[in-house]
Order: sequence, then C-alpha cells, then structure tokens
Amino acid sequence: MLYTEDHHRLMHSVRRFVAEEIDPHVDAWEEAERFPSREVFRKAGALGLLGITKPVAYGGSGLDFSFAVAAGEALGTMKAQGVGMALSVQSDMATPALAEFGSDALRREYLAPAIAGEVVVSIGVSEEGAGSDVASIRTVARPDGDDYVVSGGKMWITNGMEADWVCLLANTSDGPPHRNKSLIVLPLRERPGGPDRAGVSRRKIRKLGMWCSDTAQLFLDGVRVPKRNRIGEEGRGFAYQMRQFQEERLNAAARRLAMGQMIEHVADYLRARHAFGRPLLDNQVIQFKLAELKTEIEALRALVYHTTERYVAGEDVTELASMCKLKAGRLSREVADWCVQFMGGMGYAWENWISRAWRDFRLGSIGGGADEIMLSIIARRMGLDGRGR
Repeated sequence: MLYTEDHHRLMHSVRRFVAEEIDPHVDAWEEAERFPSREVFRKAGALGLLGITKPVAYGGSGLDFSFAVAAGEALGTMKAQGVGMALSVQSDMATPALAEFGSDALRREYLAPAIAGEVVVSIGVSEEGAGSDVASIRTVARPDGDDYVVSGGKMWITNGMEADWVCLLANTSDGPPHRNKSLIVLPLRERPGGPDRAGVSRRKIRKLGMWCSDTAQLFLDGVRVPKRNRIGEEGRGFAYQMRQFQEERLNAAARRLAMGQMIEHVADYLRARHAFGRPLLDNQVIQFKLAELKTEIEALRALVYHTTERYVAGEDVTELASMCKLKAGRLSREVADWCVQFMGGMGYAWENWISRAWRDFRLGSIGGGADEIMLSIIARRMGLDGRGR
C-alpha cells in the first residue's frame, strides 16, 4: 500500500491537530485523569476525523479504510496515547457496525452526531467475567413488546464516564452463544451531556497508564431501549462485533507506527549526554539496539500496510489483523522499555513523556484482545488446533 497525496494531506492535518489541540495540554489532562472529550471531539468532528470511512449521507467522508490507517498513524504522534485511543473508540470501534448494518433512521439519529463530534460514544463488549472470551458475556436484553429491557454490566469501557450512548453487545435470546447476541445502540443519558437515564450507573476505573482517557464500569439495571435501536439482524451481533474488531485492531496497530519518534528522542538525548568522556550514543550496543528496533518498526509498518490493502480489497484479514495487533503490542512495549533503559534515571522520571509511553503502551498487549487471544486466532487459522481453517 502506497500513501497518495490525499493520504499525506490527511496525515498533515491530523498531525497539526495533535500539535495545536492535544500536545500542549496533555500534561494537565494526565494530571486531572481526564480530558475535555466533548470539546476535543467537536474539534475532531469539524476536521472530519471521526467519519473518515463513514457514509457521506451522514456527514462522513466516504473514504476507504487506508485513510483511517493513515489518520491512526498520525494520531500516534501525540504525547498521551489515551486521547488517541478515545478518539479511535468513537471512529473505529463503536460505530463501524452501525455505519454498515444500522437502519437509515438509526444512522441519522446516532451515527451522524457521532461523526460530527456532537456526542461521546463507547463500545460495550467486555464484562467483569468475560473479557477476551466474548461468547461468554452475560448481559441480557430481554424482549418486552417493542422494547428490550437490558440488565447486566460492562467493564473497561473507554469513554465510559462521558459517553452519551454505548454500542452494546447483549444476549437477546437463549440460543447458542455465537448466535444469541445482538448489537444495540443503548442511550446512557437523557440527552447528550445530561443526567444518566434510570437504571444506568457508572464507576470510574483508575489505570496504570492511559490516564487522561476515562475508563468506566457500567451497571445496567432494567434499562429500556426500543428494538428499533438494534443494529442489523437479531442474533447477528457476535458476527458484527468480530468484523468490527478487525478495524479496531488495525487502527490500534497503525497508532503504534509512530513509536519511532521515541527512538529519535532518545538518540538526541544520548548524543548530548556524556559519560566517561564521550557521548553515550557512541556506545555500539546502544546504536545496534536502536537500529534493530527501527528495523522492527518498519517490518510492522509493512505488515499493517499489506493487511490494510487486502482489507480494502474486501478480503478476510482476521489472521493478518491479529498478527498486526500482536506485533504492535509486543514491539511497542519493547521499544518503550529500551528507551526508558537507555535514558537511565531521566527515562524513569514521571515528567518524561517516555515514561508515560512505557505505561501507556503496556495496554497494547491486553486491550482489544490479549496477546494470547491473537495467538489462538492465528494458530486456528493455521490449522494448528485440530479444527482447521
């Protein structure tokens, strides 16, 4: 996949947005453990960053997914990964299924405001006892006339404290676990930014990293939602979510492609830092390790671009997207760890953005499907588990 002039223009616009609207404020946002998501999302929506691949009829740009990858790569340059993750949840995790399978009425009511940045949204799949094992979720949406009555809870919900609605995966029947689930647009507030609806409560979760991105546990007790808010067919929610995961995992990998800036930062620091009468960067062991890490980043870039090209062509990239997610998570941890090591005490200092990256990137091997799940998907696609491809 080769970026065109249009891709580069988009990336330039995103990098400028990061430099002007995000990076100057991230230290304060990290300290506050939140960022002004409504203000930031409105600005992102005005730039078209929340609807790059979404239909033009609902305010999107109607571009193919390679442009979302380019935007993700540019978002990865920000100095606090939590903001990029929050934006990506809105654009590439909570809304792809709605855009592809939702009714026209549902897309007008919920997708269009999300693209414009007028609302904050989240994706509700994981639960306290069901993270990577999506089929085992227990939240129930019980049919009652023209409504569903939703009871249960969701865990690790990015944007969860601020969200106006959640793209919720819930059991809508007693059938087999892969065919009894539906995706539902569940409003959490009476109105955008207003009080929570009856039966909705939230608990903030403090995390090791990604501080400025709010994360919540949602509790749902008899929350009514019209059946017309179901995305697509009843019982197809698991399949829709698995498809949605592919864009989420590719976007997550794309955001890691900018981690080479950490290597550049560390190299500049070591070039100016002297020990035993010479720059630390003169040590061959440091030079070779940084060269090796840069090579690994370029290998990941090639894999992400190749996978994106095949996805845009309409191919099933489940195996390749899982490889991208696995490699991005592990490599970003390795790069951040070596950068902290080479910077010594300064790398371990709280105010250094390298130490923040070390904390933020650790999530890459857990969230959105743990490394072990990615490996199991790859092994199954290889026919190694006895079940074939």
